[in-house]
Amino acid sequence: MFFDLLMFLIACIGLVVFGSLLVRSMIFIASFLQFSEFVVAFVIMAVSTSLPELFVGISSALNKNPSLSFGNVIGANILDLTFIAGISILLSKSVIRVKKIVIKRDSLFMILVAFLPVLLMGFGNQLSRLDGVILITSFVIFNWHVLKHKKEFRHKEQNHFKKYSTLVFPLVFIVGIIGLFFSANYVVEYGTKLAINMGFPNILIGLIFISMGTTLPELAFELRAARSKHIELAFGDIIGSVVTNSLLVLGIASLIYPISVNFLFFLTSAIFMIVICLIFATFMQGTRLSAIHGIALITLYVLFIMIELSLKGVIPTTTVLG
Repeated sequence: MFFDLLMFLIACIGLVVFGSLLVRSMIFIASFLQFSEFVVAFVIMAVSTSLPELFVGISSALNKNPSLSFGNVIGANILDLTFIAGISILLSKSVIRVKKIVIKRDSLFMILVAFLPVLLMGFGNQLSRLDGVILITSFVIFNWHVLKHKKEFRHKEQNHFKKYSTLVFPLVFIVGIIGLFFSANYVVEYGTKLAINMGFPNILIGLIFISMGTTLPELAFELRAARSKHIELAFGDIIGSVVTNSLLVLGIASLIYPISVNFLFFLTSAIFMIVICLIFATFMQGTRLSAIHGIALITLYVLFIMIELSLKGVIPTTTVLG
């Protein structure tokens, strides 16, 4: 038990370190390509930081345990939109002004994207292989839509870069991706062992324990971006990660093996995720984000954890209600 916990913590540190390397390389790539940080984060970084979720999805599907992936995706989306977004807002140490129309628009699209797998799951009590094709196709269409309008996001200024920078930062990006992949592997492996020893069902393991491990790249990315005042990069990655998790990860997992889950945990977590998406998108429609918004989002995640644990009986229901 102690060894599993130690390895889990070491792997988590690895995710934070390699996540920080990715942030530095992505800031450079955004400037070099003359794209806005939001678009680069949405298209490239979101997929990169979602690789742990993708790995969990493929691994769990191959082992015919896809409910672990579904729980991980729902839990990761909720964690991204509440705790990680809230911490990013608080660490910015100033009022964040939401100026970009694209952030407002895509935060609304995100609601529909997050709702799609829930809707498909509700129709057939599972995500079939056909549903997987629908989700993957939706992911391709959504990203094509973003890239089609890439001219909207170009920087006007021309930047000059040293030759060694154009070689070093792509290498840093590759090293970061590889490091994230292997670190996530160990986070999932030892995190699962710890959770199973506690007697939790598969979907709950994914909802809480595995999602905490697989979203560490997003957390490291958002924290570094917020401290560096690159808030477009942070919100672009959050929204893009939700899209990638909901469409690509679940699409590939269900294509390998149909996903069916515990109905009670599915219902509560799905409803909570949709509500969180609505609240997050509402915050994005305003002109500014302050510490109050950050605290509210973090509080929502704490409430989610308490509700899910109360359903398992870890926390008495009266404690949550009272």
